[in-house]
Amino acid sequence: MSDTIFGRERELKILERLLHSPKPEFLAIYGRRRVGKTHLIHEFYKDKGVYFSVTGSKNSNKKLQLRKFYRELKSKFLLPDTDKEPKDWDEALFVLKEAVSKINLSQKVILFFDELPWLASNRSGFLPALEYLWNQHFSRMNNILLIVCGSAATWIIKKIINNKGGLYGRLSETIKLNAFSLSETEKFLRSRNVQLSRKQLVELYMALGGIAKYLTYIHPGESTAQAVNRLCFTPQGQLVEEFNNLYHSLFDNSEQHIDIVKELARKKSGLSQKELLDKLRIPSGGHASLILEELQESGFISASLGFEKKTKDKRIWLIDEYSYFYTTWMEGVKGSILLGNDRDYWLKMQNDSRWKTWAGYAFESICFKHIAQIKKALGISAVLTTESQWRHRPKDKAEKGAQIDLIIDRKDGCINLCEIKFHHSSFTIDQNYARELAQKIAVFKEETQTSKAIFLTLITPFGLHKNEYSIELVQQELNLDDLFE
Repeated sequence: MSDTIFGRERELKILERLLHSPKPEFLAIYGRRRVGKTHLIHEFYKDKGVYFSVTGSKNSNKKLQLRKFYRELKSKFLLPDTDKEPKDWDEALFVLKEAVSKINLSQKVILFFDELPWLASNRSGFLPALEYLWNQHFSRMNNILLIVCGSAATWIIKKIINNKGGLYGRLSETIKLNAFSLSETEKFLRSRNVQLSRKQLVELYMALGGIAKYLTYIHPGESTAQAVNRLCFTPQGQLVEEFNNLYHSLFDNSEQHIDIVKELARKKSGLSQKELLDKLRIPSGGHASLILEELQESGFISASLGFEKKTKDKRIWLIDEYSYFYTTWMEGVKGSILLGNDRDYWLKMQNDSRWKTWAGYAFESICFKHIAQIKKALGISAVLTTESQWRHRPKDKAEKGAQIDLIIDRKDGCINLCEIKFHHSSFTIDQNYARELAQKIAVFKEETQTSKAIFLTLITPFGLHKNEYSIELVQQELNLDDLFE
């Protein structure tokens, strides 16, 4: 196993099993761009058996893609220079089959087609040729491991995973590669000699998420604020132009994808699909559903139910940290960034009142992504749960409203009502906030009529300052260390 792979324990077990399998195997891997798919496959398999890889290029025509493929093929399998370039993918993949057939069956042959959606563009003929190659030849060769990969998640799901044609039921394994967790981010950065406190790591995660490529840009000796300032607020910063490049590289006609992301960034409590489409004047129907599906499968948005709600009540949320950070902080000052007018912009923003609002929401989003760690800290890992947010809007002035940041509804007859507060030191519950918390619990009980036991749970970076209010109200408290487990 490569020492440059961090975390990914479940994925590594799959890769190891496929490597030692005595029969032909077919793996599909997909996930958000920059998350580390290519790195994972390349680092694990590059020195194991006969490893051949080729990467599709966006907007390249078939002739150029074929030329690149054949060049890699000749180099790897030492084909004679006198051989002519294949004229189509049927011919190209037949040449690959012939080359692989000459390899001793005792050697594993790993064939990696990266960014497959770009190779298999419309009218390229690649996918039918691949279907024929697998069904007629590779599925009968016990030393073959075929891997296809793509960042266009919906394409991979529809064309490969849920293929209705020649590849139906042919996959051995599927991997959806997600961003690093906080713990994996910490280990990854430490391996690169980047030593940050856990609070600084969380603040970095708020801006960049656990995206492997972004994390490689962090320099040893920098604080989080310095790193984010350099990457996002200086003319040469690697992430200044990333937002538009990211969406344009993933989606055809990406303008509506971007509009949806920006609208969700403005509405931190999420929107129903109807509310979202109405605001953007996007007609409901198959096209709108496809855009939302593409954004969800690629890891930018999430759709979830409210507490004890039906499917039609699903709300849509923006969950990509970098996209939220860009729309909140970078988009409005991008022109100034490119001109280099204020190279210390982010360092100054640390004391801006907007920072606290942004950090509060970003920290809530991180907690939702670390439900497994929260459940472990609460000692309920084995209990079936559903997670949601909850809001009650008062019908008149006499009625009290309430909002719960995170509800963990448990099958053991209990509910954790989680209050999430991002604070720079231990958090103190004063008399006013204690009254607010008591009111939230009372409104929740009244409106939901739940008979389950209610446990108020506080999630803060540095825990609670013990006083009469915390002792009376709070049953459980979690801190940053719990999120890193």
